[in-house]
Amino acid sequence: MILEDIIDAVKDELSVQRFAHTRGVAETAEALAVRFGADPEKAKTAGWIHDIAREWSVDRAQDFARKIDVPQGFSQVPTLLHGPIAAYMLQHRFGLKDEDTANAVKYHTTGRAGMSLLEKVVCLADAIEPGRDFPDVPKIRDLATRDINRALAESFDSVIRFLLEEHRIILPLTVTTRNDLWRQVENGYDD
Repeated sequence: MILEDIIDAVKDELSVQRFAHTRGVAETAEALAVRFGADPEKAKTAGWIHDIAREWSVDRAQDFARKIDVPQGFSQVPTLLHGPIAAYMLQHRFGLKDEDTANAVKYHTTGRAGMSLLEKVVCLADAIEPGRDFPDVPKIRDLATRDINRALAESFDSVIRFLLEEHRIILPLTVTTRNDLWRQVENGYDD
C-alpha cells in the first residue's frame, strides 16, 4: 500500500520523462538487489521515491530543506537537496521509518563512505537504469553484472570527470565516497 501511494505521489510531482527514469531506477534497483543480496522491496521503494522532489523549484527545495536535517554541503548545490527531501518524505509523509531505505534515498546522488549494500544498489541503479546514455554507462552496466563496488567506483569516477569538465561544484562527500569505494575494490571487499 505504501508503494502504491508513493507511485501516485511521484506521478503528481514528475514530468513524463522523469517518471520514466524513476520507473527505470526502481526496476533496476530491484534487479540489482536480487543479484547482490539486498532487500528487493526496499530497493524498489527507494527507487520509486528517490526523485520525487527533483523537479521542484530551487526556492521550494531550499524552503523545505531549511525545515529538515540536510547533510552538510548539500545546500551548496540546490539540485542535490531532492535526495534528503525525498528521504524525509519517505519517513514522514509515507510513514516508512526504515533508516537504511531512507539513507539509500538521501545519499543516492552523493553516496557516502561506508554505504550499506542497499545504498549502493540504489545509487548504482540511478546511474545505470535503461534510460541513461553517457559514454561510460556500457562499461558500468557490464561491471554491475558481477561487482557492485567496482561498478559504483567507476560510476563515481565518471560523475567526477563530468563535473570537472562542466566546472561544477563537487562536494567533498562525493570525493570521499569515490575514494572509499576504490579502497573497497583494492582490498577485495565484497558485499
